[in-house]
Amino acid sequence: MAETKTDNTRLMTVNMGPQHPATHGVLRIVLELDGETIISATPHLGYLHTGIEKHSETKTYYKNIVQYDRMDYLAPMMNNMAYVGAVEKLLNIEAPPRAQVIRVLMLEMTRIKSHLVWLASAALDLGAMTVFLYCFREREAITKMYEALSGARMMSSWICPGGLRGDLPDGFEQMVRSFLDEFPDRLAEYRGLLEKNPIFMKRTKEIGYISKEEAIAYSITGPSARASGVNVDIRRDNPHDGYENYQFNVPVRTEGDVYARYLVRIEEMIQARKIALQALEKLPKGPVRSDHPVYVAPDREDIHQNMEALIRHFKFFTSGFNAPKGEVYFSTETGKGEMGFYIVSTGEANPYRVKIRAPSFVNLSIMSRIAPGHMVSDIVAIIGSLDIVLGEIDR
Repeated sequence: MAETKTDNTRLMTVNMGPQHPATHGVLRIVLELDGETIISATPHLGYLHTGIEKHSETKTYYKNIVQYDRMDYLAPMMNNMAYVGAVEKLLNIEAPPRAQVIRVLMLEMTRIKSHLVWLASAALDLGAMTVFLYCFREREAITKMYEALSGARMMSSWICPGGLRGDLPDGFEQMVRSFLDEFPDRLAEYRGLLEKNPIFMKRTKEIGYISKEEAIAYSITGPSARASGVNVDIRRDNPHDGYENYQFNVPVRTEGDVYARYLVRIEEMIQARKIALQALEKLPKGPVRSDHPVYVAPDREDIHQNMEALIRHFKFFTSGFNAPKGEVYFSTETGKGEMGFYIVSTGEANPYRVKIRAPSFVNLSIMSRIAPGHMVSDIVAIIGSLDIVLGEIDR
């Protein structure tokens, strides 16, 4: 902590983080304060040291998948989808219809999961302990779905080039449907606890205002942009995996404050449930993985029955495959905004360059603009409303 004087005003510089629960990870914000009023707020990054983008140049296209679960570890399948979509675009392959519907189903369940963690942590930052416990109750149900699919509760690496690593296990559809049937009542519980709470309302309304023009200028995406009137959603505007065949609304608000960002995410969970129910109804029969002889790993059953498939499986996971030369960009709408992968291939088994457009990194950039003028306690609400995760920022 340091003090400076300017025009008879004593300013104080305070480090908030990197060890601070309300910075949602190892984020350090240097605050310049006049009493309890924020004069400036400067984010400082680099405390996580993952180096994921550089590591991507040293691994084959398939082995790279496991890295990206760990960026936004609250929504792993969305990271996988963004990367796998870019690889499929580069290889010019497409997942079978059943795989596409299952992808949409799990992406929307993951959206609910991501928003539940956001709501739990943002509410806890403002003192709402009960909402935190309730949200994690529902998140646990979706985490069990991850475990049923892949054996892993978080880092599933389940979406892969050409489709999925496996089909739905027995009873999985009923597990999802039971959750979706109960979820509206659970969501009403959260809203009743927060929207009738005068403390929550006072700490979120007219706090952290972002205008539509500012959101566009700073390239903000996702709920943080839509709460400021930016009507953009990749699922609708640049659909993949058949999203154009689903009926859903894109929630947009114009207030641009912390409360508006809360309302947009609440409505997005409602719409995600709507899409998931449609996916269950659409679910066709058939394979969940392309049968491409080079770019897609052999099926497990073939490996046990066919020596040629076993040899190909061994080569696939040890040396990989040489991808076509070219450059591709693919993005998807995660719970935090546009997650995009730019891949450069020189025709080898490893990508020459992988550049990730992470929404948390971009959305955090507006912190320095909107924090000044607020009280110190308000920055906790502002950070929470942007829904950042540091694994996605320090790459």
